[in-house]
Amino acid sequence: MQITVLGKSPAWQDAGGAGSGYLVDEGETTFLVDCGCGVFGKLREAVEDFRGIDAVYISHLHADHCFDLIPFAYALVQAPHESGRRPRLYLPEGSTETLSLISGTWGDPELIGRAFDVHEFRAEDTVEIGPSRLRFAEVPHYIPAYAVEVTGTDGGRFVFGADCGPNEALVELASDCDLLLIEATLEEPEDSDFRGHLTAREAGEHARDAGAARTVLTHISDELDHEAARQAAAGVYDGEISVAFEGAVYQVFAADPISKAV
Repeated sequence: MQITVLGKSPAWQDAGGAGSGYLVDEGETTFLVDCGCGVFGKLREAVEDFRGIDAVYISHLHADHCFDLIPFAYALVQAPHESGRRPRLYLPEGSTETLSLISGTWGDPELIGRAFDVHEFRAEDTVEIGPSRLRFAEVPHYIPAYAVEVTGTDGGRFVFGADCGPNEALVELASDCDLLLIEATLEEPEDSDFRGHLTAREAGEHARDAGAARTVLTHISDELDHEAARQAAAGVYDGEISVAFEGAVYQVFAADPISKAV
């Protein structure tokens, strides 16, 4: 299983960057985990034909994780050489109506449904996309958000933590995973009773508690010191750790503690 970082920015995009977007390839199956602002253009650079994408999974409905569903949908229904093929779209339960309201501001509330084969999921569901199996865990954020575990045919496990404050659900989902992609948005914890994001140190603590073989920090602005973030996480986590960058490629194998980034 191969994961390519198309975008890793937080709510505001890096210079020349994109929001959350990760391309998963296994065998002849290709799907997206999140499709945030700017991701569709990155997708077009990364694949021969965007019409060949099998599915899109959306962790939650913040713009930096889902907004490029709009240009993606327009491309599927209006672009030259339109094939009529509808990739599957997996959304958190209750999200379809919200996306219809968003696309309706451009006068086409049916856009998403015409472009994609829409399915809503709940935390307890299991989804199969080609040879990959997806499981979910609801994590604390400002709106409903779901971490996802992707298991490949050889048992290799990739976990994306979505956006979240400190929580045990992600630790349980990511237990002994081969690659954990986890947000490290903050330099310091939020000064509030409810937490919706993690610091790099907290990301490292989650990786340590999960026993993740390798960890990649993501959702971190280019305005922050990435090496300082990596060191903060490494101070509490003994595994291999790095910071995501656009174009990074991770190979995930079962029981293999070393994934390669190129």
